[in-house]
Amino acid sequence: MGSRGNVRARGVAAALLAAAVAFVALSARAASTVPLPRPAPKCDRDHFRVVLDVGHSAEAPGAISARGKSEYGFNLRLAKQIDRSLIDAGFDKTVLMVTGGDARRTLYLRMAHANRLAADLLLSIHHDSVPDRFYKKWEFNGRPHIYNDQFKGYSIFVSDENAEGKASLAFGSILGNQLRAQGLAYTPHYAAAFMGHNRHRLLDDRAGVYRYETLFVLKKSRMPAVLLEAGSIINRDEELAVATPARQELIGAAVVAAVDTFCLAQARSPQVTQSARSVRHDRRSRHARKRSVKSPPMLSLNRVQQSAAGQ
Repeated sequence: MGSRGNVRARGVAAALLAAAVAFVALSARAASTVPLPRPAPKCDRDHFRVVLDVGHSAEAPGAISARGKSEYGFNLRLAKQIDRSLIDAGFDKTVLMVTGGDARRTLYLRMAHANRLAADLLLSIHHDSVPDRFYKKWEFNGRPHIYNDQFKGYSIFVSDENAEGKASLAFGSILGNQLRAQGLAYTPHYAAAFMGHNRHRLLDDRAGVYRYETLFVLKKSRMPAVLLEAGSIINRDEELAVATPARQELIGAAVVAAVDTFCLAQARSPQVTQSARSVRHDRRSRHARKRSVKSPPMLSLNRVQQSAAGQ
């Protein structure tokens, strides 16, 4: 009886072991059929290229502020701050595009240059004024000047004629909401009937995004493109505000947050791309660390060149 009991016990143990092995094998097969979660998409900041277009030029300086300063100077200072903010945030491919020459010629030069860069996004930096009929007169430092304190705030423009119109509107809305989050407000007067032929359709009444089909830098860009009017320099109070480093840093932070959000949206949805993306990878291998291109009378500045120039 003892030996029979031992045999029976060994048989039961063997059966239990076989069952355990079968269970482990079955579990392994079942686990192999369960798809592993995909890693969450993220913005590839090292390769996402933003072109910062400095509006106007030294020769064609744009609007004149309430105190007689040129718009171009405001645009250049703000663009440099946004450039620093983006690079500090890891967007090393950012290009600061400064264009020289008369107004009409610079439009073609800057667009040809921007499109050659095969960028992911173009942001054109400007500061606003008002139509001539709204000018008022005052004196500053003993000299006559013009002003209008009625309108203030930023505005954002996109064009349906842009090759990436939907993506342009998407970034414009993201940027406007980031500016709102920083406590800034957009100007609603562009949608008013009294603006006449300067009236534009308001596409996003929270973010302050307007349609402006014929803006050259928007409709001729082969990438998502947005024009930012950062504030009204014909408004005496706002002229002073937009000239401060604090306001420029605030706008720079809003742009960084907007670019990062837009970049992440592209990573999540590959359809949100620009036509130039197909050639961008070929250019990376040849220009992996190159952020600037000299092409007289156009110059794209990087941080090293700015430092050397004492700017």
